[in-house]
Amino acid sequence: MKIKFLLPALVLAFFSTTGCTETSSQSKPVNSLRAPAYPLVTIDPYTSCWSFTDKLTDASTKHWTGKKFPLIGAIRVDGKTYRFMGAEEPQLVSIIPMANAQAWEGRYTIEIPKDGWEKPAYNDQGWKTGKAAFGTPEMHALGTIWTTKDIWVRREIEITEDLSSAQLFLKYSHDDTFELFINGIRVVKTGYEWHNDVVLELNDEVRKSLVQGKNIIAAHCKNKTGGGYVDFGLFKNKNTEKYLDQTATQLAANVLPTRTIYSFEAGGVNLDLTFTTPLLCDDLYLLSRPVSYIAYDVTSNDGKEHDVQVYFEATPEWAVNTPNQEVVNDRKENDGLTYLSTGTKTQNVLASKGDDIRIDWGYFYLVGQTKPNVAMMTAEYSAPKKLFTQQGSIENSIDSSLSGNMLEQMPALAYSENLGKVSGSVTSGYLMIGYDDLYSIQYFKENLPAYWTKDKTVSIQDAFKSAVTDYNSIMKRCVDFDNDLIKKATAAGGKEYADLCALAYRQSISAHKLVKAPNGDLLFLSKENFSNGSIGTVDITYPSSPLFLLYNTELAKGLQNHIFYYSESGMWPKPFAAHDIGTYPIGNGQTYGGDMPVEESGNMLILTTAIAIREGNASYAEKHWNTLTVWADYLLEKGLDPENQLCTDDFAGHFAHNTNLSIKAIMGIAGYGKMAAMLGKKDIADKYTKAAKDMAQQWVQMADDGDHYRLTFDQPGTWSQKYNLVWDQLLKLNIFPKEVAQKEIKFYQTKQITYGLPLDSRKTYTKSDWIIWTATMAPDQATFEQFIAPVYKYANETATRVPMSDWYEATNGKQVGFQARSVVGGYFIKMLEKELK
Repeated sequence: MKIKFLLPALVLAFFSTTGCTETSSQSKPVNSLRAPAYPLVTIDPYTSCWSFTDKLTDASTKHWTGKKFPLIGAIRVDGKTYRFMGAEEPQLVSIIPMANAQAWEGRYTIEIPKDGWEKPAYNDQGWKTGKAAFGTPEMHALGTIWTTKDIWVRREIEITEDLSSAQLFLKYSHDDTFELFINGIRVVKTGYEWHNDVVLELNDEVRKSLVQGKNIIAAHCKNKTGGGYVDFGLFKNKNTEKYLDQTATQLAANVLPTRTIYSFEAGGVNLDLTFTTPLLCDDLYLLSRPVSYIAYDVTSNDGKEHDVQVYFEATPEWAVNTPNQEVVNDRKENDGLTYLSTGTKTQNVLASKGDDIRIDWGYFYLVGQTKPNVAMMTAEYSAPKKLFTQQGSIENSIDSSLSGNMLEQMPALAYSENLGKVSGSVTSGYLMIGYDDLYSIQYFKENLPAYWTKDKTVSIQDAFKSAVTDYNSIMKRCVDFDNDLIKKATAAGGKEYADLCALAYRQSISAHKLVKAPNGDLLFLSKENFSNGSIGTVDITYPSSPLFLLYNTELAKGLQNHIFYYSESGMWPKPFAAHDIGTYPIGNGQTYGGDMPVEESGNMLILTTAIAIREGNASYAEKHWNTLTVWADYLLEKGLDPENQLCTDDFAGHFAHNTNLSIKAIMGIAGYGKMAAMLGKKDIADKYTKAAKDMAQQWVQMADDGDHYRLTFDQPGTWSQKYNLVWDQLLKLNIFPKEVAQKEIKFYQTKQITYGLPLDSRKTYTKSDWIIWTATMAPDQATFEQFIAPVYKYANETATRVPMSDWYEATNGKQVGFQARSVVGGYFIKMLEKELK
């Protein structure tokens, strides 16, 4: 069934019951987009939970990496229970463990084997013996380093029990293309993708092939690029009884900038479920505070009175990187709140770094108000669900025996509220999810706490108490902000553009962490999600910046302060800007393997110029003038015709004479001239502005290819998106002739395909952020919307169900790489343009 994306009248009543002032006579924003994934809890790169499915009940909720971050929700109406969120997971015990629990030994080869390599009778005596997991050096639980293109692995397993009636599961991790066989029967075949701890129930054919005695699991993995990994194991479900099989009927899903609202029908009641993370850029304490709300609003839908209870549940998987890590759980009551918490036993603070990594230090919290009709417990996975379905409530208790290995016994952190008799008026409540990470970032060898702690003077309990005290006012502010953003985005770029901005808002902000540097500077540090895990990457900052230039230039400065400090401290001695300061969350110096001299220097100069123009003064630039001068001079020397070097589109490879990169250099030089003029440095302003204009004239001649401009100066018959040119228009630099952008726009209209304008003439893949930058150069609204429509179509139709990818194939809308990245903040460039007019 296709979900209708409507906002039922029931949710409107929510605003009056929670202190919000919207009335039913006002127009309410409705996002018509079927999101690739729905944001639920979006606090920072670690505490980030999404639904990857149309219906909230179709699968477990997940971290943006795809790892399970389980949330379950159920409502009991007149004694009958309906699940409205998440899924009951099988409780797996290992028959044959994976390497993340226990190293195992297998036979492997990196040479193409003879046919039949996957079958039990195959002779693998010529293969090497090695311990799992097999992978590239940065991967976890490694036993054997594998760095070649292909690997074939055979694992002989000895089964000692009768499994004929058991519910069996394969669990596997792979990076990249992967196939797996059990006793010669193909069980898994993937495309170019990578996943950890995928759980797959075995069908009858495979299950029956498993005999007591010797069996063979065989796998082949092809590593196309980057990391490689192979691990797998066999498991059985120790508890096949389910308590939440019946599901509520989902009526609507609506993604707004700070909220995601679901509506359901269950028996004789309607339920509205609102996930709110108040990422309001004008309130840095609130934006940083690691608390997210889940509100529920119930009313009768048949005019009758109904007896109603609600239930919510999470697991310690929110507080570990891998499920084999041991956890400790706690339950406390304090100042009218009940806290369920969980975290790893070891608490190795800031000991891990990388891309596909989740936090395993600090503590996850599920928090509710201490009231007679509310109960909160931590117990064995099935126990609270059983209690709730049988009696409509759980206990106020904690099973202390559960601390330990989740693979042996999974705990559940559970909450229930008895709403009593529900009739025509709305009955409401809420609970909170939060995370205390203790320390957030290591910044040049010093561990920094999150901004919300106010230098460790505010505790997580203080944060939750404030979240309750401020609840009504925060909800009103979120409603007002959402309405205002949607209104302005629609006016700037149309309804489809506004829907994309609504989906991009929380994704972009929550890919950052806000901390304060030892010198007092604000640091708003990005994680380069599903790319390489870098921290504070300049060419992530650049495309993300329009959102922060629009809503708070202090955050835009926070995107740059670490790079200025890196150069000005002497730790980065090169005459151009660094790419990053490390691998998240460790910021001790650049870890990326290659420099991007023109790219990053141009990025920093352009963004600093944009801050000056937004603020009406260049005081921020003046503070860093010497560094900006070094970078501007580098661009004067190297920028017009860049040598063979990387740019932000580094996935497309190196090449020299990049015309779009040349534009960036020219914009950076022009920006430096603009700032010099704002600071009263007339001679400098005249020199650099003239230089930029002279370079632009040369660029036009060198790049001309008839009806468009080339990808590189030396390759006729090529083309590329010249998205960097948008700043000439936005910042009113007036460096390039106006007809350059319009010639390009007219040409691009002939190159659009189903899901967007390709990045350039080499491939059919594209980048959605750059399309929107390119579209912003369009001469009118109608032309702008012609470029937006295929991007909207991609988001609405892509078969790749992950937090929005910015790099996808324009022919079929499938993800090529990247997901959940902050660069979708670049979507706000059209709104920024309106603000700068």
